[in-house]
Amino acid sequence: MPQTLRLGDQGADVITLQQRLAELRFSPGAIDGDFGHGTEAAVVAFQRSIGLLDDGVAGPRTLAALGLADSAALPSAIPGVTVQVVYRVFPDAPIDNIKAHLPRVCDALIERSLADKPMVLMALATIRAETAGFAPIGEYLSRWNTSPGGQPYDLYDFRKDLGNGAVGDGARYKGRGFIQLTGKANYAQHGAAIGLGNQLVTDPDLANDPVIAARLLASFLGAKERAIKQALVAGDLATARKLVNGGSHGLEAFSAAYRTGEQLIPAG
Repeated sequence: MPQTLRLGDQGADVITLQQRLAELRFSPGAIDGDFGHGTEAAVVAFQRSIGLLDDGVAGPRTLAALGLADSAALPSAIPGVTVQVVYRVFPDAPIDNIKAHLPRVCDALIERSLADKPMVLMALATIRAETAGFAPIGEYLSRWNTSPGGQPYDLYDFRKDLGNGAVGDGARYKGRGFIQLTGKANYAQHGAAIGLGNQLVTDPDLANDPVIAARLLASFLGAKERAIKQALVAGDLATARKLVNGGSHGLEAFSAAYRTGEQLIPAG
């Protein structure tokens, strides 16, 4: 069985797929070895039934869920993510930053099972939009986070959607890292998710440690993986960006990085 079966494929493996779908009451129509629209619709229905990305492609995760593959691991694009390639995706980044931090980002993506090409591209494009220099940084002051004449980041102080609720919370839990993790709730959730317990809440500056920043990037993207991939399958980079940023800030840089990387990085 190949790792992926999709619309237009033909042969004995497609028959096996069709038979399994029919057994599970997701009829593809004729069991004819032709991956047509009926089979695609049956795959989509099966994927939706168990919460998988409903792209109609029988990839490793779908085949494993059907019992037709031993591993659900997606093909890794990491071998193609070289310093030279990423330097072309980040034209304004010092190459020494890429050399220092790229291995940490790749390791974090592998650890979170996000090494497939769409999520690698999402990670790189997000870093490009948030920190063009390919290094974890703290959020800059702007009219979006600081009121006229107000204390730094005071517009974040009582943002309930960020989990903030006190004077000073905005500055304490401002954006940091490769992804600009923002808000007490995110610091608590993703700090715990990467094994730091409550340390990130008590010491927010840890979010700018390069290793921690890379793991936080992977944790945040991993929590939204299905929604991100749904947007990417539809070619909707604006929605993919909004799922991370909450808006369209940095969309031009994000889109440019994603499309450049898409051309340069093999699927794996």
